[in-house]
Amino acid sequence: MKVFDHIPKDRPLTPLLDRIDSPQDLKRLDLTQLPQLADELREYLLYSVGRSGGHFGAGLGVVELTIALHYVYDTPEQKLVWDVGHQAYPHKVLTGRRDQLPTIRQEYGLHAFPHRDESEFDTFGVGHSSTSISAALGMAIADRLKGNTKQSIAVIGDGALTAGMAFEALNHAGHDGANMLVVLNDNDMSISENVGALNKAFSRVFSSKTYSHLRENSKKVLKNLPPMLEFARKAEEHMKGMVAPGTLFEELGFNYVGPVDGHDVIDLVQTLRNIKTFKGPQFLHVATQKGKGFIPAENEPIKYHAITKIEPQALTTGSPAPSKPKYSNVFGQWLCDMASQDEKLIGVTPAMREGSDLVAFSARFPDRYHDVAIAEQHAVTVAAGMACEGLKPVVAIYSTFLQRAYDQVIHDVALQNLDVTFAIDRAGLVGEDGPTHAGSFDYTYLRCVPNMVVMAPKDEAECRAMLTTAYQYHGPAAVRYPRGTGPGVSIPTTLDTLALGKAEILREGKQVAILAFGSMVEPCRAVAEQLNATLVNMRFIKPLDRALVIQMAQQHELLVTVEENAIMGGAGSAVTEALNDAGIPVNCLQLGLPDEYTNHAKPSRMLTQVGLDTNGILHSIQQRLNS
Repeated sequence: MKVFDHIPKDRPLTPLLDRIDSPQDLKRLDLTQLPQLADELREYLLYSVGRSGGHFGAGLGVVELTIALHYVYDTPEQKLVWDVGHQAYPHKVLTGRRDQLPTIRQEYGLHAFPHRDESEFDTFGVGHSSTSISAALGMAIADRLKGNTKQSIAVIGDGALTAGMAFEALNHAGHDGANMLVVLNDNDMSISENVGALNKAFSRVFSSKTYSHLRENSKKVLKNLPPMLEFARKAEEHMKGMVAPGTLFEELGFNYVGPVDGHDVIDLVQTLRNIKTFKGPQFLHVATQKGKGFIPAENEPIKYHAITKIEPQALTTGSPAPSKPKYSNVFGQWLCDMASQDEKLIGVTPAMREGSDLVAFSARFPDRYHDVAIAEQHAVTVAAGMACEGLKPVVAIYSTFLQRAYDQVIHDVALQNLDVTFAIDRAGLVGEDGPTHAGSFDYTYLRCVPNMVVMAPKDEAECRAMLTTAYQYHGPAAVRYPRGTGPGVSIPTTLDTLALGKAEILREGKQVAILAFGSMVEPCRAVAEQLNATLVNMRFIKPLDRALVIQMAQQHELLVTVEENAIMGGAGSAVTEALNDAGIPVNCLQLGLPDEYTNHAKPSRMLTQVGLDTNGILHSIQQRLNS
């Protein structure tokens, strides 16, 4: 295997890879050519992602596995489902999208994750974790009903396997006896470090036809001798347990094989060929290394989970301007400051330590930091349990991932009116990852929950104040803030609070009142100036400042609500509901995200597409005024 220490600037020579436009082309290669193909594919990934930016380490780690799966299985007739999709770049290359890969995550380019509309080889749209086994099981059941007995395949990482949904699917698959293969891509050795010659030898035995036939025939012979059958079963389990951590999966009804070396493509092909002949639920444990073959990524897998586009070196003079803190940095600093003041504060995150900026908190307060892995439902309910005992948990989570724990927000936190603070990052349109990661619905799904307080800041200083307000509120409260940086205002070091449910008037004008929520305050400033309109920073989605809303409706000809959330059921709906309840007829224009999914592009471009930049907002208001 070739090992690289830099990202090539020029397209590398890839004579074998250039011949692969589909898995059918791949199958024409001799088995002995596959290691060379793996080297070429890995180098091409380095080059391509260097040009485009995007997810990085996961794809490098599954090069050999991807080749082996497409070499052995008859895709797309046999359904191959990738969990999350961070690792699917090699899959895209081998399924006819090699030359398009440099466009990934760019407007009109390839989607960041497998997408059903993009290719017949993308059998299931993904982006959130732990869905692959359920989807592949559903496909296997459907195939069985159609008379198709071929295996479906789910590839899931050791991180994604921590989610309850994955085990729900494993339990169902084992009970159903579905003809499917689950491939565990274990790239952090979180299940087992036992990879070596002895394990490889036993893995070949466990996946061989001889072993399978012996196993089944022994069961037939011993079925009339229950004590002997139970003894044989225990003996087999103990033999496997000495060399492989497969007992759990065997108990769930799977035939466990592994762990195998995920970077030995020839051994992978041979193992998969054996497994392909088996019936019923199969489980292959593959040990890989994230970032494999690129030394910096091997040494720092978290840093190289994803990379930005490598720009040409530009000539600069003087020192670069200091970068503004991101909203996640504002949260991270606030969390440490508040924890210093209150020993009851507990930080909880579902595997988002770096993304939510809990790094400093985890180092300074290790006993009060809890990463629960990819388990959003558990994160919310464990916080609820903490709150029951007088602690003050802060759940740091992305908007799109909080969707996965909605029942827990309602049933376990809000229904009991427990003191849990939700710090909701990545709200609104997040950019290149596309609609699977957009936080488009949190105003809608949170404001209808009794006991819940929902806030959105206009800038970094207000974000800090809102976090303190949410924390001091005795009950469930959420602060939702966007990805990236804000306007760049000075951030105080104090822990001040805001008056609950009170908006602020930023500018007074005539005819039009613009009620802006959170991230939309800034683009509305220029609009208000041009129209001589009143501008209100609403601050609270719930409780809404009903008195000020009524005042604005009575003093202006047109009320405009602007939010980076779905229009349907969002903050604008809260405003019109309040006015209807008060019996006040009003001309109201609601601006927000339309009733459709917005494809990936740069965040600013996405806002332009949906009419939520300054020009778009101005145009919509002028249209209403002129109608």
